[in-house]
Amino acid sequence: MGKNVESVVTELAEPIVASYDLELVDVEYNKEGPDWILRVFVDNIDGVSLDDCQQVSRDLSEQLDLNDPIEQSYLLEVSSPGIDRPLKTKQDFERFSGELVEISTYAPVNGEKELTGKLLGLEEENVKISLDGEELSIPLSKIAKTKLAVEF
Repeated sequence: MGKNVESVVTELAEPIVASYDLELVDVEYNKEGPDWILRVFVDNIDGVSLDDCQQVSRDLSEQLDLNDPIEQSYLLEVSSPGIDRPLKTKQDFERFSGELVEISTYAPVNGEKELTGKLLGLEEENVKISLDGEELSIPLSKIAKTKLAVEF
């Protein structure tokens, strides 16, 4: 198989998720203990219901059975990304502008690899955040992961 499992599942899942007016946030395929777990995260501005997840799971399961892109047995989980939702696309960075985010970088930025600040948006290929009153611009290529921060 030329493409990795996550890419193939993303291609199969996108039209299914869109048909329910949902957004495909992420696809993860990991080994946990003796089991392989295929997790598909869906979201909507108004939130995601259990029915939404069940419908996507049923339809995606049918497509996975038809296309059979995964060699070993696995468990399929479809759920909401949760309150610490990852930001992956340019649209995510625009939509969640003004929110508190946690950014993990591959190499230190201002001496840190973990940064928490207010998301100011995306400018060209740079994520802009406000960190302790200072505006910081971080190239997307240096970011390992960005997610919404959980505020208590």
